[in-house]
Amino acid sequence: MSVAVVLPKIMEIGAGALAKLPQIVQTLGGAKPLIITDKMMVQLGYIQQVQELLAAAGIIAEVFEDTEPEPTAASIEAGVARVTASNFDVIIALGGGSPIDSAKAIAILGKHGGNIRDYKFPRQVNEQGIPIIAIPTTAGTGTEVTRFTIITDETSDEKMLCVGIGFMPLAAIVDVNLTLSLPPRITADTGIDALTHAIEAYVSQKASHFSDAQALSAMRLIGPNLRRVYEDGTDLVAREAMMLGSTLAGIAFSTASVALVHGMSRPIGAFFHVPHGLSNAMLLPSVTAFSIPAAPERYADCARAIGVASVSDSTEQANQKLLAALETFNRELKVPTLAEFGADKARFDSLLETMAEQALASGSPNNNPKVPSIAEMVAIYQQLWA
Repeated sequence: MSVAVVLPKIMEIGAGALAKLPQIVQTLGGAKPLIITDKMMVQLGYIQQVQELLAAAGIIAEVFEDTEPEPTAASIEAGVARVTASNFDVIIALGGGSPIDSAKAIAILGKHGGNIRDYKFPRQVNEQGIPIIAIPTTAGTGTEVTRFTIITDETSDEKMLCVGIGFMPLAAIVDVNLTLSLPPRITADTGIDALTHAIEAYVSQKASHFSDAQALSAMRLIGPNLRRVYEDGTDLVAREAMMLGSTLAGIAFSTASVALVHGMSRPIGAFFHVPHGLSNAMLLPSVTAFSIPAAPERYADCARAIGVASVSDSTEQANQKLLAALETFNRELKVPTLAEFGADKARFDSLLETMAEQALASGSPNNNPKVPSIAEMVAIYQQLWA
């Protein structure tokens, strides 16, 4: 059976890759770019750096800096208005997952109109929007190489999954130097997000030889380096491994799709405003324990790729080591429980079935090795509290 692989037309990967931005803008036929970002990127000086780089090549770029950490349908409307008011011919999306996800939605709506709710899964968005050059500043989401975006419907607190080749950036610049300012908490959360992408792509029912190769390579890069970058953000070797691992994991799950962790993670983020990588981390050990019986060999491969089990370990031994390692990751990276995060217990209990229903409706749980019932998802959610 064949597998559809969709990637950016242009990818520049490695330290100093940002210097190629003017050339890429020109290659895509751009003359009037809009930089979509957030205020933190402005404060850190990255936007000035990008504007000066472009200006030296005779390209004047304007800036939209009002994206939100968890983009909503309402929050992207200002960006759409900015795009439609001028004839921008390329979008430069710079930042973490939220600015790039926002830019993907803005690029589609800015060209084709409507509301982002019109584009949510199961619709496949294959029409091309305004061309995007994605420049990630975190090693985690992999959104620079995926055909997905996540936007919250603030009227229902549903995190909408939007899918299709129309959301794939035309170019991606993956420069480790842009991650050196990340604080430990964001480093940990985005790193676990990338690890989850790789694991879920590998155990997904849609996995292929192509996605397996990317997922295993990603795990080999992320596993030994996640704690290193958390403990020492200046460790350039570990940072570069995490950055490449994140991109490879993005390629893997863009092809094979994510599974139960991501399906259940989105409602936690929507209802309790838990950062996406953090909610993935909260769920990963319990979802892995639930899923291992349906794909023991696959999860054992993950344990060996991450580096917590050896080839001499049996499948059962490798899986026990994997579960122990995931718990250790969470403890050492200071991942809180939902109670420690500050969620309201009564509200959490009242939303359990709603969250499970939203998770199932996203489609991601259907890719899991073991497809859960609503009741089984409720039971997994309940484990998060303590």
